[in-house]
Amino acid sequence: MNRWRDSFINYLRYERNYSVCTTVSYSKDLEQFEAFMKEKQGGLSEPDLVDSDLVREWIVYLLDSKISPTSVNRKLSSLKSFFKFLIRQGVLSSNPLRLVNGPKTKKPLPYFVRENEMEGLLDGDGFETDFEGVRDRLILEMLYDTGIRRSELTGIRNADIDYEASLLKVTGKRNKQRLIPFAQGLKNRMLEYVEIRNREIGVRSEWFFIRKNGEQLSAGMVYIIVKKSLSEIPTLSKRSPHVLRHSFATSMLNNGAELNAVKELLGHSSLASTGVYTHTTFEELKKVYHAHPRAKKEGGFYGH
Repeated sequence: MNRWRDSFINYLRYERNYSVCTTVSYSKDLEQFEAFMKEKQGGLSEPDLVDSDLVREWIVYLLDSKISPTSVNRKLSSLKSFFKFLIRQGVLSSNPLRLVNGPKTKKPLPYFVRENEMEGLLDGDGFETDFEGVRDRLILEMLYDTGIRRSELTGIRNADIDYEASLLKVTGKRNKQRLIPFAQGLKNRMLEYVEIRNREIGVRSEWFFIRKNGEQLSAGMVYIIVKKSLSEIPTLSKRSPHVLRHSFATSMLNNGAELNAVKELLGHSSLASTGVYTHTTFEELKKVYHAHPRAKKEGGFYGH
């Protein structure tokens, strides 16, 4: 399997344009399966020796090793992709994983900030009026108002922003680019930031978000900035840039946006990825309903 694994990783890296981090994960998953296979097959690891029983045995082994069902499914997905690649290359004529299913997982609903809490945070006095204060506030507002990923935010260049058309170009996963509209309020914040950045920071940079030394702002710093700011909301149990992405999607759907439109704004390749937010909005509707006096009576709609 070794030489085919290398070919598969090169295919992902250079033809499918997967990131280095992703291809490393795929490679590790396949190495783990190969090691397991050699132990079971007396040192042999040829692809045509793999059958569904061996894969299921591997799944059980991983679960017994306290690997979470989510991680097991990710590893199984890597293996399935590898064998699909082998079929396309003509190495195998049938896929031994075709009927293999991974362990069931219970997906938690996404964490999100409620609209009134976010408004209070952004309109409060928790940010300084200097360069870093204005920048940090804009980071929070941009993540919340556009739903972009942390990596997409740090990758914004000055040339990616069209203030006249109020459009922002971001580069997402697999280098896919998309245009995101922004409102007048966010535009005003962006122009305010640009003015203070150009005035106080002597170094000129192609990057929109920078540090005081003029260098590109790192993803790690964005995480720290967001986590510190969201700590002001005591009811929030998880604090990260991705929570603001969840908040954007939930707020859009709560205010009547179509699911497919939200999918495009988030840059999801599948509608199923966006669909999880419909469950979040439904949970919000349930909470609103429970606030109704009749819902508090025993035997109400939801049985509470």
